[in-house]
Amino acid sequence: MALREAPARPSELAQALGVSKQVMSNQLACVRGCGLVTATPEGRNTWYSLADPRLGNALGDLLELVVTVDPTCCSPEGCTCA
Repeated sequence: MALREAPARPSELAQALGVSKQVMSNQLACVRGCGLVTATPEGRNTWYSLADPRLGNALGDLLELVVTVDPTCCSPEGCTCA
């Protein structure tokens, strides 16, 4: 969901989600392979962004549906849906 707002580096995403950089890198490689995100190298950093801006809307709609099904799933502190 963080990529809906702006491109980000794997370390930023890992910190926001509370996972290791390795886990985040593996997940980004997976969704990149599916064509959902793009990677843009910039010096020693790689910035990831949604491959298509419409994906942000789709993710928002999906989150809204999940919260409708389980209102306790997300709070202002974040989502814990499993």
